[in-house]
Amino acid sequence: MESGNLSAVAEFIFTAFPQLQEGGLLYFFPLFFIYTFIVIGNLMIFFAVRLDTRLHNPMYNFISIFSFLEIWYTTATIPKMLSNLISNQKTISFIGCLLQMYFFHSLGNTEGALLTVMAVDRYIAICSPLHYPAIMTARLCAQLSAGSCIFGFLILLPEIVWISTLPFCGPNQIHQIFCDFAPVLNLACTDASVILVQDVIHALAILITGLIISLSYIRIIVVILGIPSAEGRKKAFSTCAAHIAVFLLFFGSVALMYLRFSVTYTPFWDTTIALTFSVLAPFFNPIIYSLRNEDMKDAIKKVLCSQKVFSVSSG
Repeated sequence: MESGNLSAVAEFIFTAFPQLQEGGLLYFFPLFFIYTFIVIGNLMIFFAVRLDTRLHNPMYNFISIFSFLEIWYTTATIPKMLSNLISNQKTISFIGCLLQMYFFHSLGNTEGALLTVMAVDRYIAICSPLHYPAIMTARLCAQLSAGSCIFGFLILLPEIVWISTLPFCGPNQIHQIFCDFAPVLNLACTDASVILVQDVIHALAILITGLIISLSYIRIIVVILGIPSAEGRKKAFSTCAAHIAVFLLFFGSVALMYLRFSVTYTPFWDTTIALTFSVLAPFFNPIIYSLRNEDMKDAIKKVLCSQKVFSVSSG
């Protein structure tokens, strides 16, 4: 190697995908259906919140932004997965791999930050309801939303730039379904202790974020249990039940993947866990946010009805 910022590896090969003749097409159609559902479902939630004035409040504003992010979060990986399932050459360029890692994890970090904001929002709404309108103003909501996005996309930039300077001298096989830090860094011709430091930083970020959200919801549940009337408890819990479910699904699968430390999984479990937080969690989120929320259901019906009216009038 002449220089550390030059790489002998021009592309990476994904080894976790079955060949087309080995049943790759059988996985293609379910994954394509899931991706289509994720995009349409989250778009419906996003437009339902934007178009229905009854949902113009901080909680639904954060949900709509989260749904919008979910579309791009899955778009960072699933289209390439679909391509690999029907292609004989399951490769990705070195630059393409870095970009996939950057956008996938930046969007994931943004979602994590937004989930923290949503937990704090529910904490204030339930624990300090009288002060809530004065605290959670439209301006603060906009600042928190923008801050989550800026944080998510800036925090990873130095790390991606650093990885781009590492020497990759082979092999070039990634044992995963998308470009991720651990599989890629394991291929770098560099000191393993640097990779360990990076793992610890990621673990601390996940633990701190998860702890803040967990403490917020624990406090919320304690306050809800103290409400005298059963109807009051039910109403208060219904406003944050979906948030708790999404948090457990998202952070649970992320923790399994990135808080393993020295624990190693079989290739099957590695792929299963990766699919959980990259595909299945985004698939269930639109269902969770709309299944038991009558206001959201009504707003989505309005969007669908307006589409039908538009189709009839244009026809």
